[in-house]
Amino acid sequence: MIKFKYLLCAPLLSVVLACSDDSPKNETSDTDPGTTVSVEKVIKIDVGQTFQTITGFGASDCWSPAYVGKYWTTNRDKISELLFSTEIQSGDPQGIGLSMWRVNLGGGSAEQGDASGLVDKSRRAESYLTDNLTLDWMRCEGQRYFLNRAKEFGCESVVLFSNTPPVQYTYNGKGFSARGGVSNLKSEHYDDFAAYMSDVAQHYVNLGYPVTHISPVNEPQYNWDSGQEGSGWTNDEVALLTRELNGSLTSRNLSTNILLGESGDWEYLYKTKNDANRSNVLSAFFDPASSAYVGGLTHLEKLICGHSYWTDGTWDGMRDVRSKVAQAAQQYDIDVWQSEWSMLGDGYSSSEFVGYDAASEMDIALYMSKVIHNDLTVAGVSSWSYWTSMDVSRWGHKNRFLLISLVPSGGVDGDIQQEGTFQATPTLWVLGNYSRFIRPGYRRVSIELNESRSFFASAWISPTSDKIVIVYTNLSDKGVRLNETHVGWKSDVKSINTYTTTGSKSLLEGSVTVGQPVVLDAQSVTTVVYNL
Repeated sequence: MIKFKYLLCAPLLSVVLACSDDSPKNETSDTDPGTTVSVEKVIKIDVGQTFQTITGFGASDCWSPAYVGKYWTTNRDKISELLFSTEIQSGDPQGIGLSMWRVNLGGGSAEQGDASGLVDKSRRAESYLTDNLTLDWMRCEGQRYFLNRAKEFGCESVVLFSNTPPVQYTYNGKGFSARGGVSNLKSEHYDDFAAYMSDVAQHYVNLGYPVTHISPVNEPQYNWDSGQEGSGWTNDEVALLTRELNGSLTSRNLSTNILLGESGDWEYLYKTKNDANRSNVLSAFFDPASSAYVGGLTHLEKLICGHSYWTDGTWDGMRDVRSKVAQAAQQYDIDVWQSEWSMLGDGYSSSEFVGYDAASEMDIALYMSKVIHNDLTVAGVSSWSYWTSMDVSRWGHKNRFLLISLVPSGGVDGDIQQEGTFQATPTLWVLGNYSRFIRPGYRRVSIELNESRSFFASAWISPTSDKIVIVYTNLSDKGVRLNETHVGWKSDVKSINTYTTTGSKSLLEGSVTVGQPVVLDAQSVTTVVYNL
């Protein structure tokens, strides 16, 4: 969320690191037709070695979709298509096929208007809860539009998440907190807040929406004392709310599960950091000796989620942190999701990133691919979500915090309620290299290559073993020709399709003759789909 503010067990790594530098061995160069210089990379894909199964790739509806869905009536259909469509027309994917949609259960700051204390109205969120504590299902119109479109396009998982309890239940009557590191939820309203979240879930489940999870607390390590909705929470407070929510879901006979974590960065999951009462989250919730232990609850899967912010400044650094996440999760036999990332940090290595001022939108998207790759292959996450699906690119942020860039009719400083124009950015399409092709139920398999920070890949097999999907990122200024070995594939390859994103290509479809080498563009993310 934007704040304006085991040694590693071998099964967790499918990529064999034959060399740690950026000059892989066993490669030759040549000149392809069109004078494009390429180097050869030796690749081995072994489907007999398998790892995690994907639940979904997603993004959130904070904050602009509330306005776009309500007011941008000319463009909203196309914008939603970009997010959710899996259709390919004449070789052009119409969207990135998100299989998970994260829906903000707002605290009611929008209804308060200026009295909310939140200056930026685009950071105020609606709530279904009225002042007389009834539920008004006609609220959240813009969010409901995108939720409905996700359902229409077949999005398989809806996650309801909460940044703050409803303002009717908070100590200060606001969606932000004045209580520092403890919860802004009044002690007598834990059951009411749990009931509210369960009521929303039940409402949408009854309407046929796939509400698979409720995430009741967001980034509890921060105090959230200004700017946008939020609250600090201690681990014990989160546990108390979780127990109430579990009972509330059970009483409604819902199959919806509880998603805990949403830690401000990965490190809070596995170590004491800053506030001991708000860190070491894995052991707090899943060690039976902990006062915050909630393992074994009916609606709590062995699952935790965290955010990839602040731990992504260098290739080696992000891999070190994510290996520790994997080790800690394995200790408690816990599945891990990555539920928020955008390019929030300010400590990116100058040797790996050109810097915000000099970066192109494609530079930012390529860096995102590093984060996705290491979350998938080192942390071993089974779900990966971007932060904001769309927003106005203000203050020179480019596409750091968004997939679809919006410009209201009055310009970037104009009123978000005034419909303007939109543009799909490279971050959308690079995420699509993963989300459109690695579908729920796909399982990661072993791929051996001479991996480096400038060339890496992950490989996946479909549940019916009829497709192998490999996502390659080539950050070098040369093309790459693949010399492949296939191990354990159930049949010969019938056809090969490629989908390439570069500074000038947006998931552009291509085909490769079976028996001929796949060639990857320089400075590209390419998904290769083998149809068996």
